[in-house]
Amino acid sequence: MHTTPTPPAPRQESLIEYPSQFPIKVMGEKVDGLVHAITQVAHAFDPTFDPSTIELRESKGGKYLGVTITITATSREQLDELYRTLSTHPMVKVVL
Repeated sequence: MHTTPTPPAPRQESLIEYPSQFPIKVMGEKVDGLVHAITQVAHAFDPTFDPSTIELRESKGGKYLGVTITITATSREQLDELYRTLSTHPMVKVVL
């Protein structure tokens, strides 16, 4: 019995449907102003950003702070630019 291999699915431009709620985790040293700085960047890319959705998690040693923001993603370009802006911010160590 011979089966024909299934052709690969067509390549999709993006796995994300827009607009959608999109969480982004940002980590930096736990210093005054970190959350405010991240909030300002989020607002610049998503005017409807709701700061009440921010989730904070301190590192075990208390030196670092993980800040999860959830923005309304409207395009791949918006997300790319948001990641670029957060990644180059002097207070930010990692963006996931």
